[in-house]
Amino acid sequence: MYKRFSSWEIPHVRVKAYFDSITQIVSTDAEGYFEFNLKLTAPVNITAPWQEVQLELIDRVVKKQDTVIAVNRVYIASEYVKFGIISDIDDTIVPTGTARLWEMLKTTFLGNAYSRIPFPGVAAFYQALSAGLSGNENNPFFYVSSSPWNLYDFLMEFLDIHGIPQGPLMLRDLGLSREHLISGSHTEHKLLQIERILTIIRNMQFILIGDSGQNDPEIYLQVIRDFPGRVKMIYIRDVDPERSRNLLKISNEIKSLGVELMLVNNTIEATLHAVSKGWILPGDIKDVAVDKKQDEAR
Repeated sequence: MYKRFSSWEIPHVRVKAYFDSITQIVSTDAEGYFEFNLKLTAPVNITAPWQEVQLELIDRVVKKQDTVIAVNRVYIASEYVKFGIISDIDDTIVPTGTARLWEMLKTTFLGNAYSRIPFPGVAAFYQALSAGLSGNENNPFFYVSSSPWNLYDFLMEFLDIHGIPQGPLMLRDLGLSREHLISGSHTEHKLLQIERILTIIRNMQFILIGDSGQNDPEIYLQVIRDFPGRVKMIYIRDVDPERSRNLLKISNEIKSLGVELMLVNNTIEATLHAVSKGWILPGDIKDVAVDKKQDEAR
């Protein structure tokens, strides 16, 4: 785990992306990060939602450097999609104790993708939301977390091992500066990334899933204000009973804007509600219950 945090930045080098007939070259920033915004000039013929973008390092970084290439996977929604899901990770999918620093550090550095068990039933519930009422909707997931990019491969492995639908991870930079150890605040980062998703994907409503341990309800309220009509539902996992008592005011304000916030104690409660709304199949209740029991046994 420590090796993930001892990475070397490679600033100001050029990277080239290839997708379909489109190519683009960008330069890495001071921290070594780079970003592509590929504009499609014509419809892309796709047979699966996940597509590959080829990446190539253009500049030479070390002596005797060979060709340096990588493959990045991107999600392109299909015509069967009914809605999207934006989910937090820490204390929403997996217990981390983010409200208690020492507990969070122990969990992060002493666990791995196999030993870290998600909240009971999360995988089956998320699979049900992805499949939707028809069973083949491929509703996309986006994961927004304050975890640093250093944990990207760990989190992707965690999702894969536990059968949780994969999706783009919106993490943040762990970088030293005069003001911060981690760039930006938790609230600022999550709000920016969620609103970025809604700006890029304009013709879709979203279900937002978070927890009561930090500021997810406040962040989601601001999203509703900024993007009226785009939020379908909010599920908040109750992980902080002391704070949950103060959520009534936020819940009422969200309700006044035409969106429901549901504070849930377990995944079954959220599943039953989603079935009652006609978003997932009634048979998914049994699948979530079985998955929940298996997770609890582990």
